[in-house]
Amino acid sequence: MINSHNQTNDLVTESTSNTFNNLETILVIDDSPTNLEVLHATLENAGYEVRVEMDGNSGIEQVKNNPPDLILLDVMMPGIDGFETCRRLQANPSTQEIPIIFITALSDSVEKVKGLSLGAVDYITKPFNQKEVLARIKLHLKLRQLNLELDEQKQQLEQRVKERTAELSHALEELKKSQLQLVQSEKISFLGQLVTGVAHEVNNPVGFISTNLYYAYNYIQDLINLVKLYQKEFPTPGYEIEDNIKAMDLQHVLEDLPKVLSSMKLGTERIQGIMQSLRNFSRLDGEEKKAVDIHEGLETSLMILQHRLKALPKRPAINVIKEYGNLPKIKCYPVQLNQVFMNLLSNAIDAIEESIKDIDTFSTAYRIGLIRICTTIDKQQVTIKIYDNGIGISESVQNQIFQPFFTTKPEGKGSGLGLSISNQIITEKHGGTLQCISSVGNGTEFVIQIPLKS
Repeated sequence: MINSHNQTNDLVTESTSNTFNNLETILVIDDSPTNLEVLHATLENAGYEVRVEMDGNSGIEQVKNNPPDLILLDVMMPGIDGFETCRRLQANPSTQEIPIIFITALSDSVEKVKGLSLGAVDYITKPFNQKEVLARIKLHLKLRQLNLELDEQKQQLEQRVKERTAELSHALEELKKSQLQLVQSEKISFLGQLVTGVAHEVNNPVGFISTNLYYAYNYIQDLINLVKLYQKEFPTPGYEIEDNIKAMDLQHVLEDLPKVLSSMKLGTERIQGIMQSLRNFSRLDGEEKKAVDIHEGLETSLMILQHRLKALPKRPAINVIKEYGNLPKIKCYPVQLNQVFMNLLSNAIDAIEESIKDIDTFSTAYRIGLIRICTTIDKQQVTIKIYDNGIGISESVQNQIFQPFFTTKPEGKGSGLGLSISNQIITEKHGGTLQCISSVGNGTEFVIQIPLKS
């Protein structure tokens, strides 16, 4: 006979110490020492580890501290009864999966339904039929084991799905990057071929003009000298010639014609310089970085965009302020870096135009479009800042601007690749950073930082 809670625990501790650690555990909660003794002996003989408690509160604490595989719970107990004990255990996420079998002498089906509705899995009735008790316990332990295995398989499946999803997401990102690289390479390759072809076609006639201008200048100088000689030898050539000299303003022609030829010569040299800049801008980078003057890349980009900086019918010219530091030649991929400059400067012009698109006439109250380019260097890195006083970018948009194919421009005005490619060029190709600092109404500044050693 088990006379007290402590005696019961002593009995269980003594009989199970270091013996049933790997066996299935059953917790019996019953205020009857006789029932506890019978169930303890029956379950222990059947090979189970048995723990006992004599009231609902102690049983709940036992379950929390040492979760069993199954609970046998008496319905009628002092303090909180079995129904309340079951409800509390089922309300706790850490204990609600443990199967509960009620022990009762009640045969009322209403009470049984109540217990099952609270989360119990079964009933055993007093007096006990040992075979029935063991059969029910074995069945529910088996079901619990199957549920645990199912949960484990579910978790493993979810983990595999999660890992596979991560792999697919990574593969998708790599695919996007590859697509961007292909697009970038194709654009640069096509641009290079186009510019090379145009430069070849332009350089031929320009070279022809430039060469002939040299001879034309010499011939005209000879003719001018001859005219002056005639004026010296025949100061009174006659009324008809004198009238013609006055009509054509011969003196002005003699002074201005060499200047016209000099201007034409400067123009052809300018065209040749532009063609060479375009070829340099669009040529493919090699495998190795090159030491270049990045200011030349900025100037070339500005030259290409010069037509967009000029005054338009609905806006004044955009001012460009250059605050160039004293930079040495920087090792980089110059063509790709030029592409970044082109993207950022083009976006700056777009932002300024967007900010004044609704203005019909020039307004002195409205700030003039401004782009400021600043370059500095320290021991670790070179910094290029490109600021515009356009409409600015909201925080929500800033979080997406470097994503491939994201654009706020109307359809047909942008592909959403410019900033994504620029970010990839700076971060992956040069090991640097590209940061956007902006707020709506206060303009935008892009900050490029490229390490000197990479």
